[in-house]
Amino acid sequence: MIKLPILSLSQHHYGLLRLVALFFLVAQFHGAANATENKQDLQELREAVKQFLVKESTGIPGTVSVEVGSVDSRLKLAKCESLDTVLSGGNRLWGRTTVGVRCNAPEHWSIFVPATVKVTGSYFVSAKPITQGQLITENDIAPMQGDLTSMSNSIVTDSSQAVGHISSLSLGAGIALRQDSLHLQQAVIQGQTIRLISNGDGFKVSTEAVALNSANAGQLVKVKINSGQVISGTAKTGGVVEVSN
Repeated sequence: MIKLPILSLSQHHYGLLRLVALFFLVAQFHGAANATENKQDLQELREAVKQFLVKESTGIPGTVSVEVGSVDSRLKLAKCESLDTVLSGGNRLWGRTTVGVRCNAPEHWSIFVPATVKVTGSYFVSAKPITQGQLITENDIAPMQGDLTSMSNSIVTDSSQAVGHISSLSLGAGIALRQDSLHLQQAVIQGQTIRLISNGDGFKVSTEAVALNSANAGQLVKVKINSGQVISGTAKTGGVVEVSN
């Protein structure tokens, strides 16, 4: 039988092997650390999107809350030193939206991050049944609290948007009011005989005239007086047009 020689490592060679192994471990550690340092932190992106939406929501009536969606962890994005955030085309600020995030330096890349913006605030509902063509008063409406982002963009959020307006629809009690179903009562109607009041320095003249167009209170209206002359004035409630000299 042939006996193979048993190889043994000297203490010196064993020490060298340990140094080599340690070198490779350190190299791998530094490589992983450098890769992490050069990779964009996705949580930073989400925070940038949140700050952008909070800033853009300034001035919106109500309490704003922002929830940023997740970013695909498989993305390998280079660390960015100059980020831009902007709403994606066609997206509105509140509700479910998408924010574009673009890196300008040192490398160029862009992604889209989903988010949800909720706005809790006051809106107005019909306090009692309202009939079509009815003039709305303070007693006809009541304030409510809710998520405005789940409602129509034309929801009434200020009483002045409803009081003094005419309802185009019949509504039951508790129905949210919408600006697109309300219109101001016309102060002057075309063909109506109106009272023309001319104000001057120390005098006031009143006469009858015929309105040549319809107008809401505060709007410009043309009238024809008995002599046939056409005069422009400001429509007032009660079939009155005022002219200042």
